[in-house]
Amino acid sequence: MLRLAELRLPLDHPPAALRAAVLARLGLAEPDLIGIAIIRRGYDARKPRAIRFVYTIDVALRDEAAVLRRHHGDRNLRAAPDMEYRLVARAPEGAARPVVVGTGPCGLMAALTLAQMGFRPVILERGTPVRQRTKDTWALWRRGVLSPESNVQFGEGGAGLFSDGKLYSGIKDPRHLGRRLMQQFVRFGAPEEILSVSKPHIGTFRLVTVVENMRAEIERLGGEYRFGARMADLMIEPDPDGTRKVRGVVLADGAVIAAEQVVLAIGHSARDSFAMLRARGVAMQAKPFSVGVRIEHPQGMIDRARLGAQAGNPALGAADYRLVHHCRGLARSVYSFCMCPGGRVVAATSEPGRVVTNGMSQYSRAEFNANAGIVVGVDPARDYPGRGAEAVLAGVGFQRVLESAAFLEGGGDYRAPAQLVGDFLAGRASTALGEVAPSYRPGVRPADLSRCLPAFVVAAMREALPAFEAQIPGFARADAVMTGVETRTSSPVRIGRGEGFESLNTRGLFPAGEGAGYAGGILSAGVDGIRVAEAAALQATGREVTGEMRRETRATTGGGTTLGAGVYG
Repeated sequence: MLRLAELRLPLDHPPAALRAAVLARLGLAEPDLIGIAIIRRGYDARKPRAIRFVYTIDVALRDEAAVLRRHHGDRNLRAAPDMEYRLVARAPEGAARPVVVGTGPCGLMAALTLAQMGFRPVILERGTPVRQRTKDTWALWRRGVLSPESNVQFGEGGAGLFSDGKLYSGIKDPRHLGRRLMQQFVRFGAPEEILSVSKPHIGTFRLVTVVENMRAEIERLGGEYRFGARMADLMIEPDPDGTRKVRGVVLADGAVIAAEQVVLAIGHSARDSFAMLRARGVAMQAKPFSVGVRIEHPQGMIDRARLGAQAGNPALGAADYRLVHHCRGLARSVYSFCMCPGGRVVAATSEPGRVVTNGMSQYSRAEFNANAGIVVGVDPARDYPGRGAEAVLAGVGFQRVLESAAFLEGGGDYRAPAQLVGDFLAGRASTALGEVAPSYRPGVRPADLSRCLPAFVVAAMREALPAFEAQIPGFARADAVMTGVETRTSSPVRIGRGEGFESLNTRGLFPAGEGAGYAGGILSAGVDGIRVAEAAALQATGREVTGEMRRETRATTGGGTTLGAGVYG
C-alpha cells in the first residue's frame, strides 16, 4: 500500500474522477490499480476563486515497488504507514482493578483501553449520566438554575460533550492513536466520515449516543461505573523504601476504593481536586492559560469572507477561521480559540455566582451565528504571581475573580455581560444590541467588558480586532457581539509526570488529559488517555513504557500556553 498526498480535484468532481486522477498522477493503466482508500479530504481556500478539494489517499497497486522507483524523490508518494492499533498488554488473572477518575474524552479512552486489555476498571464520575446531565445543563441555559455537579464541565462526557465535537489537533502522533480514537468513536455511533475529512466533528447530540455506547461496552468488558462519586481524597502511603504510593481513593460520601493505580482524568475545572492534590503533596505547578471573550458574527459573513463565491456550497459547509495577532509593545498574543461554525455561545460555569462562556455546534452547524473565543495568553510569573504553596493555585483564583465580576456585570442571575465591538473599541459601555443577535442563554445584559477583564487583556484585544478585520472583512463590525468571560481555555495547573506517564513523586498515580495540563481538546485528551492506560497496564504487568511512547510525551506536552490553540472542542 502506498500513500499519495496533495491530489487536487474540483469541488464538483464525480466519484469516478478520483480513481482517474490517481491513474493519471501515477501514470498507470486501469488494471494496475487494485483499490483506493481516502485517508483525508480537505480543501485549500487561500484563493477563494479557485477552491479545490485536496486528498490524501492510500492506493493498492499491482507493482508498488516499481511505482516507487519510477517516482523516486516525489515527497507526496511514500509507503503507507502501519496505522493498526495493537493492545500493549493483557491483564494477568486476578489483576488489581485500576481506578479512572473522570469520564471526559481522556477518562473514557483510558477506561475503554484498560477494559479491552482485561483490567476491569472502576470509573468514578462526580456528575450524572449523560442524559440526566443534558437535562441539568439545559436547566441553566433555559431557567438560570445551576447544578454544581452536573453542568457543562462535570458529568459523563466531560467538557467536550457540549462543544463542536472537534476531532483535530496539533499534536504529534507517530503511532496514529488519534485514528484509533476516531475508529472507536465510529464504532460507537459517530459518522464514518470523521475518518477522512480534514477537520472532523461530531456535534453534541451525536456525542451523547457515542458516550452511552462506550459506557455499555466498558461495562460489558467488566468495567464498573459509579456516578455521583466525587473524589474527595487520595490514600497515599509510603512503601518500605520510603516512596510515596497510591493506595486508594476516598469519595465525598466517605466510601473508600482500594487501588494500586489511579488515572487522574479530572478535567480543567476540578478546582477542589487541585486543592486536595496540592494538600496531599502531589507534584504540580502553575501553568499558562488564556482568558478573553466569545465573539459572534453572522455565519454567512464568515462564509463569504473565507469562501468567496463558493460560500454556501454544501460540499464545503460552514466556514471556520483561525486567527493570531502578536501585539506590538505589549509582548502579548491574541488568538481565536474553539471556533464554532454555525453554533452558539453557551453558559459553562460550574460554580455558583460565576459566569463562564464556551462555544458549541451541532453536527449540522446550521445555526445563524459563528462564534469563537478571542483570548489573550496569561503567564503565572507575570500576571498573577503567588507566594509559596499558594502560587500553584493562584491561576484558579485569577479565573474566579473574572468569573465573579462577569456574574455581577451580567446582572447576578447567570446572564452574561455583552458588548458590541464598536463600543468595546471606543471604550464605552453598550446600552443596546444591533443586528447580530447574541445566542447565549439564559440571556445577556449590555455592559462594559473592561469591568470584568484585566486591563492587559482589554488592551491586547483592542489592538487585535482591527488586525483581524484586515484578514476577515467585517470581523470588527460595530454590531458584532462580544460575550464574557472565557476563562476555561485550559487547566491553570500542570500535575507533574515523568516519561512513564506516572506522577513525579507518587507511584501509581497517572495524571492525564486537560486537567493535568497535557491536552487541549477532545482528540488530544483522548490520545493522552490511551497512552496513560497503556502505561498503567505495562506497570501492572511488570514492564516499562517504551522509548517511542516517551518521545510522544515530549512532543505533545511542550510548554505552550494552550495545546492545540484554536482547536479545543
